[in-house]
Amino acid sequence: MNAMDRFYARTLETMNELRQDEWGHVGTVGGWLGEALSKEGWLYVFGTGHSHLVAEEIFYRAGGLAHAVPMLDPRVMLHENAIEATYTERETGFAAQLMEKYPVQAGDVLIVVSNSGRNAVPIEMALLGREKGMRVAAILSRRQSDAWPSRHASGKKLADVAEVVLDNHGADGDAWLEMPGLPSKVGSTSSMMGLLLIQLILVQACENSLARGVAPEMYISSNTNGDDHNEKLLEKYRSRIRHL
Repeated sequence: MNAMDRFYARTLETMNELRQDEWGHVGTVGGWLGEALSKEGWLYVFGTGHSHLVAEEIFYRAGGLAHAVPMLDPRVMLHENAIEATYTERETGFAAQLMEKYPVQAGDVLIVVSNSGRNAVPIEMALLGREKGMRVAAILSRRQSDAWPSRHASGKKLADVAEVVLDNHGADGDAWLEMPGLPSKVGSTSSMMGLLLIQLILVQACENSLARGVAPEMYISSNTNGDDHNEKLLEKYRSRIRHL
């Protein structure tokens, strides 16, 4: 097989591993979120580096929840200073500064995404969420996490402090394919699997909320007939969601 075929096959294998091993965990987190939505609760998602893509996936999009908020800060993202972000995600105390900017409450759901699960900021974010009474889940790679020590002062990793861990079944080092002539492997699946896991959680949460008699507020595509519908949601939540 050529490189495309090999990577495609590896991606399908990873998806099948998620179906086999993570379905129960997805159902658990979907249950938390369904309950939260039925009680006017909220979903918050946080990730640093490329993991912030999973946080943005839930936000202000067609078919997405109005009660879904990404926790974003340019200092741990890649679009302004990628090199600085690598070191900022290791800083003690940063998570507390960021958490203060969001009106989180007990019973809300927090999903922390970190492929390695070893850096201080994601670990502290999960700990803070639990202190505030949130239900806290993690999306990470068990292979990567198990292979390297924590960078948090406690010595704990994200997998140690989250209530539920969803394994993206990624490789240690993220990339999968060996290719003669390259100094390292190429082709990563962590972002794809993170996006899949978060969407699975969202659809299951919607079903669970509906079973409780509550239809979650949703955005409709602005490229169809969604403008009027969405504008009402924006007017309702613009003062609460700092990224709108």
